[in-house]
Amino acid sequence: MSERVVLAYSGGLDTSVAIGWIAEETGAEVVAVAIDCGQGGEDLDAVRRRALDCGAVEAVVADARDEFAAEYCVPAIQANALYMDRYPLVSALSRPLIVKHLADAARYHGATHVAHGCTGKGNDQVRFEAGLAALFPELRVLAPVRDSGMTRDRAIAFAEDKGLPIDVSKKSPYSIDQNLFGRAVETGFLEDIWNGPIEDVYDYTRDPADSREPDELVITFADGVPTGIDGRELTPLQLIEEMNRRAGAQGVGRIDMVEDRLVGIKSREVYEAPGAIALITAHQELENVTVERELARFKRGVDQRWGELVYDGLWFSPLKDALQGFVTEANRHVSGDIRMVLHGGRAVVTGRRSESALYDFDLATYDTGDTYDQSAARGFIDVFAMPGRIAGRRDRRTAR
Repeated sequence: MSERVVLAYSGGLDTSVAIGWIAEETGAEVVAVAIDCGQGGEDLDAVRRRALDCGAVEAVVADARDEFAAEYCVPAIQANALYMDRYPLVSALSRPLIVKHLADAARYHGATHVAHGCTGKGNDQVRFEAGLAALFPELRVLAPVRDSGMTRDRAIAFAEDKGLPIDVSKKSPYSIDQNLFGRAVETGFLEDIWNGPIEDVYDYTRDPADSREPDELVITFADGVPTGIDGRELTPLQLIEEMNRRAGAQGVGRIDMVEDRLVGIKSREVYEAPGAIALITAHQELENVTVERELARFKRGVDQRWGELVYDGLWFSPLKDALQGFVTEANRHVSGDIRMVLHGGRAVVTGRRSESALYDFDLATYDTGDTYDQSAARGFIDVFAMPGRIAGRRDRRTAR
């Protein structure tokens, strides 16, 4: 039996050509694995047929949208995961899910190699290979685009020469990656960071400047997990899909940033993540109501590190696992409702309620019924300010 290679298959030009390319270069049989993370486009049956028509001996397709929403997007919401305080890890979140399915397929089909279509300039090569190293360290990795000179023009020539069933006549000026949690756009005229994005860059969001009525909704959370909208209980997949539609219609979630890539370069990225941004905004505000101050302060640092680890492809690392335990525990009381208005490209919280709230109206009010003992403040300030007072006296003394 020939050696087998499991290929992360998208159905596009590069990975379709990679099937025949790998077979010619290595003599191995190729098993194509395509994962639906909510990216839209062709149905899985069409993708499977194309893989087989391009020479794969097996084609595995999986609808992983529910898994992606519940096991990857929801933890990111609980961790308020925003790389560089802005990017909600759209592509980075899907890679460990794909890696998990690749490793499972490699075991099932007895593969010795896994292949991907990443270039040598991006983050995804690291995410795939670091994830595979953690889950199935015996596998070897093939990267035809990065390591074998499979440029686009050579890929097109190969497809034409072999008569592969791929439409190579159309080429977007952008490189696009999208899934349930958002959409990433780069290259083309966007590589000049002085150029502003034009409207045809966007697909998940409408122009925030368009005239429309505001959209008010209430999002329900239980233990930091979004569970419903406007009183309707929803699965994570259903909830994210609805938030994408409603927030996207209001132009929420457009991000234009220069990003620090893991591989050492800065890149200009344009993102659309309407549901992700609205849900993280709502979750952060509910945390403000329900999480004690010292825990909240510490969690902000954990959230940042959690996001950096996932961005860097270390989803399956011991540190990420440990931080996930903390994030889950810190969300134990993050339950309640957030009222939010979506309008003009913004998701604005206008109301909060929770049985777990630490907000005490009687302590906070300035009106009659105030139970806060204001006279206690004087002694508190004296003790709190004492280190500074002592240091100030010393500094004045030693400056003479």
